[in-house]
Amino acid sequence: MTDTDTDTHTPADNPPRLTRLTFHGPLSEPRATTLVQRLTRTDPTTVLDIGCGWGELMLRILAAAPKATGIGIDLNADDLTRARRNAADRGLKERAEFIEESATKTSRGPADLVLCVGASQALAATGTPDHTAEALSELRRLVTDNGRVLLGEGFWQRPPTPTELSGMWPQAAATDHHDLATLLDLAVAAGFRPEWTETATLEEWEEFESAYQADVEVWLARNPAHPLAAETRERLDRHRAQWMSYRGVLGLAYLTLVPAL
Repeated sequence: MTDTDTDTHTPADNPPRLTRLTFHGPLSEPRATTLVQRLTRTDPTTVLDIGCGWGELMLRILAAAPKATGIGIDLNADDLTRARRNAADRGLKERAEFIEESATKTSRGPADLVLCVGASQALAATGTPDHTAEALSELRRLVTDNGRVLLGEGFWQRPPTPTELSGMWPQAAATDHHDLATLLDLAVAAGFRPEWTETATLEEWEEFESAYQADVEVWLARNPAHPLAAETRERLDRHRAQWMSYRGVLGLAYLTLVPAL
């Protein structure tokens, strides 16, 4: 390929972004359906989604709770654009608002239903693992007394080995997460009772991690000489190595929490 050839590439030729993901996390369709049924059982009228991404779960909740309105907040403009488009496509534009802003010390609550799936760090100023307790305290502030919180939070399924930690995210440490029992204790200490405890399966993790990279892997295989190929290959290989290091070690808990009066 000549230098002139590289100039012919347009943004449409660039790697696709997360097109195969329905949810930005290890969440299957059956579990999502069950969560929506459980979370709408109390007929929420206000929903707050912390770190909403493209807001798929919130939009499904609004579809199942026709009296509810929702606010999703996130810092990723591309995800928020996707969220607004999906809301419009589903006839939910008037009931769903997506805002680009920080969740730290947010004044958007209290809401009848607060979603915080994989985003507790957005609520806390402290680092891991102390951020979990701070985030839970914030979630208690943001939910109405008769409401519900859905917390999706990472936990160690077993203590990671030094070798496993060295292959995970930069500066990964055993203190980055709690075990599940400690996570539940922290929720209780923050003023909640756990209505329901469930954890992502290995199959959900594999579907998520595969879908996270699938389209880009196919793109790379078909475009090995693209100007972005080298950095894309490095990013894909690095992420896959990280996944293989935390596969079966890092879990994700979905906790349905009831505020204690």
